[in-house]
Amino acid sequence: MAVGCAFNHAILDGTSTWHFMSSWAQICSGSNSVDVPPFLERTKARNTRVKLDLSLPPNPIASSNGDARQLREKLFRFPEAAIDKIKSKVNSNPSSPASKPFSTFQSLAVHIWQHVTRARNLKPEDYTVFTVFADCRKRVDPPMPESYFGNLIQAIFTVTAAGLLVANSLDFGASAIQKAIEAHDGKAIEARNKEWEADPKIFEFKDAGINCVAVGSSPRFKVYDVDFGWGKPEGVRSGSNNRFDGMVYLYQGKSGGRSIDVEITLEAAAMEQLEKDEGFLMQL
Repeated sequence: MAVGCAFNHAILDGTSTWHFMSSWAQICSGSNSVDVPPFLERTKARNTRVKLDLSLPPNPIASSNGDARQLREKLFRFPEAAIDKIKSKVNSNPSSPASKPFSTFQSLAVHIWQHVTRARNLKPEDYTVFTVFADCRKRVDPPMPESYFGNLIQAIFTVTAAGLLVANSLDFGASAIQKAIEAHDGKAIEARNKEWEADPKIFEFKDAGINCVAVGSSPRFKVYDVDFGWGKPEGVRSGSNNRFDGMVYLYQGKSGGRSIDVEITLEAAAMEQLEKDEGFLMQL
């Protein structure tokens, strides 16, 4: 049996999605209430009223899937040992003694970004963008609770030349990602909001950036704890609509612990190269 859920991303984000799914499962399992009720208060959140141009693009069918090329998707499972090995490698050559260690997310992110860029066979001067759709609940002022039910994410962008990314050690790209994430504070979020209000538009796949690796979801979501009463899931995957060349979803690993499942969508030729890349697979 498969349980699916479709929603408008303008209404809720990943945190809210898995809050809903876990609450739904609790009720289906016989509970009269949920562990953490959703926070629905909107007086502290920014309320925006704008006029959007909702006219259809010239070819809505061709543009709806985001990419005319043949795309392939695949789930790569990274066990604890691989995650620890990647994180240790990224942190093995700090630029200075005072450098802040790279997190598990930053380490895995640059590992994926570098190997996908290599698999694409880009020219050294080609730009490549790393995009993370970050939860802003604790970044906004005032901060919002984890149980805030809605959409409170923003895209954070990092760009570099493909040649620099693949020629340098992993800490080069990890440092760029780390700096971009840390710089995205309450002031940056407010500036982005004002920029969007001045010129509002609907997000399209191409807005994630050229030759992008765009990361959504999070291994923090306890997706394998969602039990509707007949046992824990055998697998968790994203839907078919949010797919474009370079889209990545991170999930709690099926094997538990610090393992992470990485779902990637790439142009077919690049995916074929990635599947052969022993460095990406950590030879595990």
